[in-house]
This record gives sequence, structure tokens and C-alpha cells, in this order.
Amino acid sequence: MIEKTSPARLVVTGAGGQVGQELLRRAETAALPEPVALHRAELDITDPAAVHAVLKPGDTVLNCAAFTAVDRAESDPESAFAVNATGAAVLAAACARVGARLIHLSTDYVFPGTSDRPYEPDDPTGPATVYGRSKLEGERAVLDLAPDATVVRTSWVYAWSGSGFVDTMLRLERERDTLRVVNDQLGSPTYAADLAAALLELAARPAGPRVLHATNAGETTWYDLARTIFAEVGADPARVLPCDSAAYPSPARRPAYSVLSGRCWRAAGLTPLRPWREALRAALARRSH
Repeated sequence: MIEKTSPARLVVTGAGGQVGQELLRRAETAALPEPVALHRAELDITDPAAVHAVLKPGDTVLNCAAFTAVDRAESDPESAFAVNATGAAVLAAACARVGARLIHLSTDYVFPGTSDRPYEPDDPTGPATVYGRSKLEGERAVLDLAPDATVVRTSWVYAWSGSGFVDTMLRLERERDTLRVVNDQLGSPTYAADLAAALLELAARPAGPRVLHATNAGETTWYDLARTIFAEVGADPARVLPCDSAAYPSPARRPAYSVLSGRCWRAAGLTPLRPWREALRAALARRSH
């Protein structure tokens, strides 16, 4: 008798976050097997026994769990390192032990933010924040402990709804005549739905490069992004005024340059993410339906 095997499972940690929610929705619309959705309350990724108990051989784990409170990390490094470093290490070790594949989501904050050209995956790292250091330690653990794992760095992630930058700008457009937005930080806004689709495409392929970058194409400043949001909803973009980062002092210094190169993603045969303006337009259209 031939023993039947179950189809490979897709396991999403951090399923309640921006990217996690989109992964679940995208998997459903693409008629993929229903992912195993693990929210923070359902799985403590720093607990080796708990993690090992939920994984099965052949699983593909998309780790979207992270401590993303960049400013709070400066005063609470233990919490940041627990999730971003220890949690990543626990997942990687468990995946290697049971024979599961790990795709680990990381960030532009692992770089110093001082470049004048898009960062390649093998460029020197040098995080300037606790958050960035915790994520870099997590990357290293993943790459060391799970031979088949892939680290995917992204930047400036936003969702079509929620409490992120886009939502904040739409709220302030309704509440204020003018607002000031920083114009000295450059990056690539990345729509969570597009990133989720990219991660699912990667998950469907055999393991390739160990580190990849995935963002919507192009670059902009927060100021220009805010102006574009205003224009897209029919508001006057001139109501958005530029300022520098000094106008909004924060515990964690934001990178001045966060653009990640997509060259390695394309070279791996993966579909490039669409331009950021096109993605933003789609996100805003989704809000109106």
C-alpha cells in the first residue's frame, strides 16, 4: 500500500500583522491550502518547545513575527532582542530540526542608512538603532542555524488600512489645514499586499539566494509620499510642507537612506514588485470599496 502524504503546509507566524494578514488573504484568493495562522497569542516564538510542537516536516514557515516599535526598542532592548533575535533563532533551529523551510522577514534598518545608492544584499551592514541590531542578530541566527532558510529584507511597509503612515496622512488631511513631513529620509514604500504576493511566489520556488530584497520599485521621501497620498484622494498636495528630521526628534535615529536594490530578486527569476506609486494607488482604491 502506498502511504498518502499531506500537502506541504504554509505556516505564518505573526499572522496578525500587516504582512501576515495579507499572506492569509492572498493564500485564500490564490486557492492555496489554508495557511496555519499563528498569532502572537497562539505561539511564543521564543519558546523552543512550543515552536517545535507546531512544526511538521515539509512545512514552509513565513516568519512575520517581529518587535517593530522602533523607538520603544531604544528603552526596552530586551523585548526587541527577545522577539527579533532569540525568536528568529528558535524558529530557525526548529525548522532545521524537523526539516521545514524558513523564510524570514527582515528590514532596511540592518544597514547604516548612509549610502547614496540602493543597498545590495551583500553590502556591509551596520545598524544605528537597537531595532536594527536586534533584526541583524536575528538574520545571522537564521542563516547560521537553518541551511535552507531565506532572509527577505523590505522597507517602509504600509497596509491599505490600519495605523501606519498612509492612514495617519489621511487622518491628518481631514484634521489639519497644513502639515509638515520630513524630506531628508529616502526609501521605497512597500505595500503589504504586494510584499505578501512576493513572499508566496518565493515560497513556491526551490530555495535560492540566502538573502534577498523585496520592495516596491522606485524611491521617494516621506514628504513626497505624503504629497502623493493627498493628490490621490483629491486633496491639495501643497498643504504638505517639507521639514528635516530635526523637527521630529525621536529616541531612534531613522536611516537617511533606506533604498534596497531589487537586482538580486530579479536575478533569482522572481517577479519584480510594481512601482510604489502604482501600489499606493491600488491600496487607496481598496479603501474606497
